[in-house]
Amino acid sequence: MAVQLNKTLINARLKTVYDNWNNATQNDEFGSIADSDALLLLSGDPAGEDEPVRKGTAFQTWLLGYEFPSTFILFDKKKIFILCSASKAKFLQQITDGNPPVPIEILIQAKAKELPTDALPKFVDTYASHKRIATLVKESYSGKLITEWEQALSKVAQQPEHVDLAPAVSAYMAVKDEEELKTIRTAANLTSTLLIYHIMVKLETILDKEAKITHDQFASQIELRIGTGEGDDVKGPDMRVWSKGRGLQDVDWASTEFCYTPIIQSRSTSTGYDLKSTAISSADPIAHKGVILIAVGMRYKSYCANLGRSVIVDPSKVDRNALLEQEEIYNLLISLQSELMREMKDGVTARDVYHRSLEYIKDKKPELEKHFVKNVGSVIGLEFRDSTYVLSSKNARHLRTNMVFNLSLGFSDLVDDTGKKYALHLVDTVRVGPDKATFLTDGAKLPTDTLFYLNTTEDQVDDQAKSSKNPPIKPLTNGTPIKNKTVGGKVLRNKTRSAAQEEVLQTTAARIKEHQIELHAALQREGLAKYSENGVKHGEKEGKGWKRFQSYKGEGALPKEAEGLRIVVDRKAQTIILPVHGFAVPFHINTIKNVSKNDEGDFTYLRINFQTPGQLAGKKDDTPFEDPDATFIRSVTYRSADSHRFDTISKQITDLKKEVNKREQQKKEMADVIEQDILVEIKGRRPHKLPEVFVRPALDGKRIPGEVEIHQNGLRYQSPMGSQKIDVLFSNIKHLFFQPCDKELLVIVHVHLKAPIMIGKRKAHDIQFFREASDVQFDETGNRKRKHRYGDEDEIEMEQQERKRRQMLNKEFKLFAERVAEAASTSTGDTLEVDIPFRELSFEGVPFRTNVRLQPTTECLVHFIEPPFLVVTLNEIEIASLERVQFTLKQFDMVLVFKDFTKTPLHINSIPSSQLDDVKNWLDSVDIPMSEGPVNLNWGPIMKTINDDPYEFFQQGGWSFLGGAGAESEVEEDSESESEFEADSDESEPEESGDEGSAYDGSDASDESGSVSYDDASDEGDDWDELERKAAKCTFSFYLTLRAFD
Repeated sequence: MAVQLNKTLINARLKTVYDNWNNATQNDEFGSIADSDALLLLSGDPAGEDEPVRKGTAFQTWLLGYEFPSTFILFDKKKIFILCSASKAKFLQQITDGNPPVPIEILIQAKAKELPTDALPKFVDTYASHKRIATLVKESYSGKLITEWEQALSKVAQQPEHVDLAPAVSAYMAVKDEEELKTIRTAANLTSTLLIYHIMVKLETILDKEAKITHDQFASQIELRIGTGEGDDVKGPDMRVWSKGRGLQDVDWASTEFCYTPIIQSRSTSTGYDLKSTAISSADPIAHKGVILIAVGMRYKSYCANLGRSVIVDPSKVDRNALLEQEEIYNLLISLQSELMREMKDGVTARDVYHRSLEYIKDKKPELEKHFVKNVGSVIGLEFRDSTYVLSSKNARHLRTNMVFNLSLGFSDLVDDTGKKYALHLVDTVRVGPDKATFLTDGAKLPTDTLFYLNTTEDQVDDQAKSSKNPPIKPLTNGTPIKNKTVGGKVLRNKTRSAAQEEVLQTTAARIKEHQIELHAALQREGLAKYSENGVKHGEKEGKGWKRFQSYKGEGALPKEAEGLRIVVDRKAQTIILPVHGFAVPFHINTIKNVSKNDEGDFTYLRINFQTPGQLAGKKDDTPFEDPDATFIRSVTYRSADSHRFDTISKQITDLKKEVNKREQQKKEMADVIEQDILVEIKGRRPHKLPEVFVRPALDGKRIPGEVEIHQNGLRYQSPMGSQKIDVLFSNIKHLFFQPCDKELLVIVHVHLKAPIMIGKRKAHDIQFFREASDVQFDETGNRKRKHRYGDEDEIEMEQQERKRRQMLNKEFKLFAERVAEAASTSTGDTLEVDIPFRELSFEGVPFRTNVRLQPTTECLVHFIEPPFLVVTLNEIEIASLERVQFTLKQFDMVLVFKDFTKTPLHINSIPSSQLDDVKNWLDSVDIPMSEGPVNLNWGPIMKTINDDPYEFFQQGGWSFLGGAGAESEVEEDSESESEFEADSDESEPEESGDEGSAYDGSDASDESGSVSYDDASDEGDDWDELERKAAKCTFSFYLTLRAFD
């Protein structure tokens, strides 16, 4: 599609150029062009990727919306002349028809093989007719047009005087309009999201694990978040990061880039700390202690935003009783930034801002003045740094409303308690307002986010014990924390333990309720932004398509049997040929719904029913038709005295229909299976191996342990049975888990794939390598050791050996998993971390057929011990619905609805009610919105309604029909109390393979469980129940709406 220039915006900015030029004598900002009778903007070949954006290019982009290389623009008081090629003239011709403030004439240069035109001579003559021209005198250009221009100028006898246009260009672009501010906000949101949800998270992992990674490697990994490659090798942005940011749903990723390679510096940087934006990330390993400086800037649609933070690991201190020195200086930076935000307002000068910062430092900590930066930032926008608007001690330029600054504060050449130099900085993108400035970037700024204490000394522990920090939190038996009101660790007399516990439970419930209100509000906002008014997600296709079937290419392809005008079943062509009025008419098997046969007297009737619109609703009521309003034949009926033949035909048609349906179903099931690239074996050394492990799903043949090898771009499981092997590429690994054998019989390394692969004749989303934790032990009665031992010495020794063996297994498997993660990160450039289940947060439930232990991890909810496996990615969950939550029931159900509404919700049934608080606390802690209700919902019709029109669903309130979180109500005894996994088992549809569960166990993975019994409430205490029903009367009407779905 041709580029469409914004003529309204261009005209407005042209008017700004001429208005300020004509009134330049009254405005010091434009004083440099006051006496100029023309403005000249030159442009040569595009600058290289590593070169900063030129001011001329930035001004051209600001004026026209795009960069036009090798294009000259001459602004005369009464006319604008544009010299360019024919291809650029096609686009620029648009602005000549948009009623510009002055006429625009486009002079078209001839192509290389064409005869020269008078465009360049005419442009030179117009240029030479002026006496004083403002242009960018400090910029130099190259290119063919520039060479021709210089040659033509050499022939001009008297050339006009040049003055510098740069100060005026800076003034034009300094104050941003609403369109520019909107773009800069997006750039700022991108930068903040990257810092909060990737850089800080990754850095914390590096420090926690003391990972060996260099500054430049970390910087390169950060750059990969917006995608890499071109053509077939293109890799899109990492939506695991960007989906967490606000206002990024409609980002044009092709217009997103980094202003510079992210800068990471630590005390191990060989060149020392450098606070300039031209600093680079060195090839030295990141130090795990001291100050780590982070700077990252992102450009969206040519507009920049910048952000910088200081992370301090184990802040140094002057003496034992002093405040942490580094923390004190960092807090000074935060308070100074707040002070300058109040100072930066319309009308103040740039030097006033800098002088105010010096005054503040002299007042608070005068010894730091000599370490303070020489300027505190500059205007940012199309140019990353505009030298005309630097916030320094000598700049008298005025700040105006809607100017955007890169506010950069810092101290350099500081010395810590070990004698090593360090620096601190705090950088944000801010917008100037009438009364104060506001932040456009934010996040990870407070000391709680940037100060890490990895090696707490005893002195620090003593100091912390004396501080106002809360006493340790002791968990209840069910895992709910209790904070007792204590003095010296003792319970106060005015509060019993049960009262303290009850107070904490109420406080926790209130905190969860408040947080859930925020989550539900955010979910509603995201839902409205995610779907367009026609109910389709942005960028997605809608609905099923009409599919044509061709049985034969022509009449000559019909089988010979059709010549007898008899019913013929052609299995090869998947077609039924029917005689109709003397013609053999073929019907593809997919056009036939079913066939029926019945006997009446001496004749047998064969009825063939076709697929037509308007039939009774069923699973295929949404079958598309090319023209639903056409006339359709519902069925045809044939009569014959040969009942045996009709029996044969009926069976052939039915069998063919089943065969085709089975084939289509298999094709549909295998649609998401990928064919992996070839595994590249590692060369030059032996690969890291994990020997003597079993694999699930198992390979064909005898169950014999094999070994797993780490190669250049993936894993290979090699069975000792000949050529049997399983290859898993790193690029297809979505999650990597290590489950220790503590309190388990197996130690496991589990791989969850992005797309399933074929293992034998089955597809698998999950591949598991495990080893049994216990050896079979034999107690030989009467052996020699037994004669000289008394008591439990043998048992104690066996337990010690068992404990030691488990520790060795855990160490071996964990080390291998970490090596896999490291190799995968190196191979793909993406960060792959080893996830370990939290057994202390586990709970029991029935996701498939049997009751299992479900364990949360950092990113997932998992079950690994027995197939079918379960891996649910938490950030793919839209909402969690807790059902059958009633006082009289001992169990409740949880339904996980996915953000991809086409996936069937995952039902986890029969969770003990004693674990309800634990489940709610966990869901709230991982920011999953949840609802709570007394009955099961029929999610089939609900999801169908949502999928029909998601936009309308969110317009009508979205998930508010569930009632939000923490809704408590008692309902009548005759309300549904049985689990949906029993009551709806006949109607349940197979679970989708994927994150909800592994396809490893075939169809068994999706079957619902058998019957489950629950202890019913006692018949006694009817009066109490009556009171409960009256108390719930005001809220019961709400649940009638829920019951209507079931």
